[in-house]
Amino acid sequence: MFKGHCFPKSIIIQAVYFKFRFGLSYREIEELMSIRGAKVDHATIQRWVFKFTPLLEKEFRKRKKAVGKRWRMDETYIKVKGKWCYLYRAVDKQGNTIDFLLTNRRKRMSAQSFLIKAIENNGKPELINIDKSGSNKHTIRIYNKRSFYKIQIRQCKYLNNIVEQDHRFVKKRIVRCLGFKEFESAKRTLSGIEMVHLIKKDQLISNRKSMFKSFYALAG
Repeated sequence: MFKGHCFPKSIIIQAVYFKFRFGLSYREIEELMSIRGAKVDHATIQRWVFKFTPLLEKEFRKRKKAVGKRWRMDETYIKVKGKWCYLYRAVDKQGNTIDFLLTNRRKRMSAQSFLIKAIENNGKPELINIDKSGSNKHTIRIYNKRSFYKIQIRQCKYLNNIVEQDHRFVKKRIVRCLGFKEFESAKRTLSGIEMVHLIKKDQLISNRKSMFKSFYALAG
């Protein structure tokens, strides 16, 4: 994974972790790394985030703990290059993250893509609680028409407070990042932020005693 790079794995993973954990700008991370004795350009750190995030996420999903069968599904909005994109997220009744998806497609198509991704990665839920969103309800109904085992639909706003509160953590990191200028960059950075958030919520199978050590172990 790290072959051919001028810097060792320890430096690369540390810089990437700073981005996801604290929502720092790339120039701020460059300064932090300089204080720690590593002279690395902010553009290089950005390339590391872009390259290694999908690889780390792939490894993370292999070690992600199982989640509950009663989900809360909701969407929020993230601005990318001046345009609003949909960020779909779901948690179980204990607050564990099920899955997430950033998309710039139409709302109904976005909801369908997210539900399929979440089920493929986590198995089918017994019940999904949603708000009054017509697109989310339509998506689950379409899925049920094609499936022998039906997903129960519940629309109770206060039960979705748990996922709405979870949105705030992610959006707080994005504000610190000063937003996004490219969709693919936004997608990968959000994946990393979610990954570290899941580690914080103890959703990674790991015997490491710290968040950073658990994250570092994903690099092999």
